[in-house]
Amino acid sequence: MGAKRQRIVDKGPSFYANSPGSSFMYNAPPNGYVSQPPPQFPVVRLRGLPFDCTETDVVEFFHGLDIVDVLFVHKGGKFSGEAFCVLGYPLQVDFALQKNRQNMGRRYVEVFRSKRQDYYKTIANEMSESCGSPRRNIPRAKSYDEGKDSAEHTGVLRLRGLPFSAGKDDIMEFFKDFVLSEDSIHITMNSEGRPTGEAFVEFANSEDSKAAMAKDRMTLGSRYIELFPTSVEELDEAVSRGR
Repeated sequence: MGAKRQRIVDKGPSFYANSPGSSFMYNAPPNGYVSQPPPQFPVVRLRGLPFDCTETDVVEFFHGLDIVDVLFVHKGGKFSGEAFCVLGYPLQVDFALQKNRQNMGRRYVEVFRSKRQDYYKTIANEMSESCGSPRRNIPRAKSYDEGKDSAEHTGVLRLRGLPFSAGKDDIMEFFKDFVLSEDSIHITMNSEGRPTGEAFVEFANSEDSKAAMAKDRMTLGSRYIELFPTSVEELDEAVSRGR
């Protein structure tokens, strides 16, 4: 579990990735000399978040910025109202700080600079709290107790809580005990073409999708993933919205 954790910032539109729009990113000169220090890890800390805040709310709060990871901070098993947000590039930290004391819902949110070590220390704390019992101290979604276990299976599952940098290969690895193809995985996008943190997966049959529910609330990278039985109609609707 811990080994997969660091994938969040090692892939996707991140500080470490090669991107055509990242000409300002640090590159060591050919002669090996460094004329300036490497850029800082692009992470900010948020405080004062609504207690029903979701990853999507944080993405919308930082509208226009590249969000690589959102890590909510829990204390005693309860959401503390704080979170870390890893951005795509170091220069985006300054833009994120401009959102300091702006409102999310009825609450104003404080935005601070943070450090790589604080982010990773919080990851370790979050993971250690759930060690030995992956579901302990994780707030259940309301829909979890509303018939998820008894829902009819059609061979399609909806995934919620995906890292924004997650790709189809990551989802295939998550369900490595099942035969899946890239065509059977549908990562939903918002109107701007950015991942929503949700996806739909088509399994070979309803028996496989029911068996795959054993992965409900297990972790993919930094995220525990919620699984929901759903229908082909909901899948088609979600895919058409993202086009």
